[in-house]
Amino acid sequence: MDTLPCNDLNPPRKASNAAIGPVLIEALPYIRKFEGKTFVIKYGGAAMKDACLKNSFAQNVTLLRKVGIKIVLVHGGGDAITKTAEKLGLSSRFLLGRRVTDKEMISVIQMTLAGKVNQDIVQLISEHGGKAVGVTGLDADTIKAVPHQNAETLGLVGEVEQINTAYIDLLCGAGLIPVIAPIGFDDKGNIYNINADDAASGIAIALKAEKLIYVSDVEGIHVGERILKTICKTEAADFIEQGIISGGMIPKVLSAFKTLDGGVGKIHLIDGKTTHSLLLEIFTHEGVGTQFIAEQDSDQLINR
Repeated sequence: MDTLPCNDLNPPRKASNAAIGPVLIEALPYIRKFEGKTFVIKYGGAAMKDACLKNSFAQNVTLLRKVGIKIVLVHGGGDAITKTAEKLGLSSRFLLGRRVTDKEMISVIQMTLAGKVNQDIVQLISEHGGKAVGVTGLDADTIKAVPHQNAETLGLVGEVEQINTAYIDLLCGAGLIPVIAPIGFDDKGNIYNINADDAASGIAIALKAEKLIYVSDVEGIHVGERILKTICKTEAADFIEQGIISGGMIPKVLSAFKTLDGGVGKIHLIDGKTTHSLLLEIFTHEGVGTQFIAEQDSDQLINR
């Protein structure tokens, strides 16, 4: 779906009553089904940068919470960290897709990710009527971490060891949307930079979430020109073996199925560059991205 910039020259189009009715009717069974359930959303990519997309996302998240779905939001912010580091005269290095993090860089990450990036998201959700609260992995021991397996070269990069689900449940139970900056700690007082995808996965598993939704710049899993609406573990293994799924998509797919194995109901990969993609994926039969399921099942195939 193409989107237009929202400005005075391109105001949002008003949908006709005829168009709105079927959409609302289609959404109703999903609203009933997911009321009281927990969705973990990993927020990143263009949806965090473009003003229109940021507003669209905040509206979507607020609406989901208003209809009774518990939302836990985990955000990235790599570009903002790099820009802040540059202003402070620090260069950014990456190995194996991870930011090399020394003591100076972890301070920048704390300042940027847990500061401005986190609070900007909280403010935007609040502007749209949601009740969000900024959280880092350090608050109430939310994310306990261990050093990454490649810590010798990556530095203070961590992996999730334990999640304080009681604190997150407390916030959700109070009607709040926890907005979590993926920073963790260990028993020795070390602070770790944690990949946002990994943090979202760990939190979703710990909460036994109904869904984990990755909002990124990827439309879904492509097979030729087609985007798969649904993929199961057996199909994914075949596609990887055939080279249809390749490169950087392989670890994303493997991580998705690892999360499913951990007890999460479904994983969704959607394109944040499409306005209201979050609602379209959750509340329509077709969806707009790819959903990951453990095995082919007729009910799971039909229902998002």
